[in-house]
Amino acid sequence: MKKIVKSDNVVVLAGKYRGRRGKVLKVFPNENRAVVEGINMIKKHSRPTRDLPQGGIIEKEAPVHISNLKVICPKCNRPTRIGIRILEDKSKVRYCKHDDCGEII
Repeated sequence: MKKIVKSDNVVVLAGKYRGRRGKVLKVFPNENRAVVEGINMIKKHSRPTRDLPQGGIIEKEAPVHISNLKVICPKCNRPTRIGIRILEDKSKVRYCKHDDCGEII
């Protein structure tokens, strides 16, 4: 089970966007990277296509290394480390590791 998955709310820990929050749009587990909404914006020059008949410069998100992200717990609304528990029915769930929270994410 992965610690960060699509549609998680995360906070950036390091770099130019440190402290900013966003939603995970895509995860690349083999590369240990994730694309976060509004974070690590790059400018890309594109040729004219059917979708963009004008072409030009578009801004899009580039992947960020997972070690620079921390999941935000939906209950306590704080950045947290993620733990994995195995329930009685043998299914794995992620949970908040804060002492006073322990909420299943």
